[in-house]
Amino acid sequence: MMGHSIAVVGAAETTDMGRIPHLSQIGLHADAALNALADAGLSASDIDGVATAHESPIALCGYLGITPTWVDGTGVGGCSFLMHVRHAMAAIKVGLCRTVLITHGESGKSGIATTPLPIPVAGSLEGQFEAPFGAVWAPTIFTVPMLRYMQRYGVTEEQLALVPVIQREWAARNPRATAKDPISIGNVLESRMISYPFRLLMCCLVSDGGGAIILTSADRATDFERPVYIAGAGESAETTMISQMADFTTSSAFRVSGRLAFEQAGISHADVDHLMIYDAFAHLPFYGLEDLGFCRPGEAAAFIAERHTAPGGRLPTNTNGGGLSYAHSGMYGMFVLQESIRQMRGVAPAQVEGAKISVAHGVGGWFSASSTIVFTNERSL
Repeated sequence: MMGHSIAVVGAAETTDMGRIPHLSQIGLHADAALNALADAGLSASDIDGVATAHESPIALCGYLGITPTWVDGTGVGGCSFLMHVRHAMAAIKVGLCRTVLITHGESGKSGIATTPLPIPVAGSLEGQFEAPFGAVWAPTIFTVPMLRYMQRYGVTEEQLALVPVIQREWAARNPRATAKDPISIGNVLESRMISYPFRLLMCCLVSDGGGAIILTSADRATDFERPVYIAGAGESAETTMISQMADFTTSSAFRVSGRLAFEQAGISHADVDHLMIYDAFAHLPFYGLEDLGFCRPGEAAAFIAERHTAPGGRLPTNTNGGGLSYAHSGMYGMFVLQESIRQMRGVAPAQVEGAKISVAHGVGGWFSASSTIVFTNERSL
């Protein structure tokens, strides 16, 4: 499966973002889907492939009136939508379908007709070996590897606090961002403790919203305005139990996913103009920068402190404001994709001038799974 053979020809988020009490979960999917279809100049009858997570793809097909020849309901957490992109690339390439719709929608804030979150049951691995000790959900699970990372590399709370500070700078440039007011390291460290070392401003927002993208072959993409080509894609997984990570200071799923995407795209790190790293919590950009190879182990804090990821830096990162300041419905991966696509189209609120390659990187669960997509606005590199 060669890169550049598949393109994004439609992309849009829900009409509103943040708090949307008048739409259910499936309604958010439909709103995003209709917006993406309008962006591409297509109708539901043009779609023959459907993928989604946290909502039944079968229910979505019925709701939108689509009779598909290919369906993907892969659900591995927030990076599911990035995996859908990779799976759709393969499906289109071998002729299982021609035009794929990938949707996301979550009523994370309003809670209107949502799918319940998976809670470890007593007989599961997590239920037996982690939940009894208090590691039950993201804030209490993600802390475990970060504490080891801080101990090994001497990273301070102040360095961790700089991540939301810089991402708020990006959010200030984005009219759709939920939180746009400037914050300081002091503001972050004075915010309420959630689970050490994470304070409130180091944790993602809770939002309603969603998005959708439409993929087709690069050959057909010439019939559409502003196609964005997929140069490479990767995915991997490690474990559902945080206690079983091979090394708390690095994610094997991140490393494998990133390597596969870069190899398929045939690019080096110096070629990347823009980066999106899923940031449910402030530490994830540390792991993303290091495991994707943009800096060596233990150097991400200094890399960020030197403002390489900030406005004006050489690697603009999380330019929509990220899950910490833009929006976070629960599964943030769709918004990573959307911002990379906007950057490649040249229409992002905080547009990176001359950007030709964007890398979108996602996490599922707590380093459980990962997927990486390399986008470009050029048919070939």
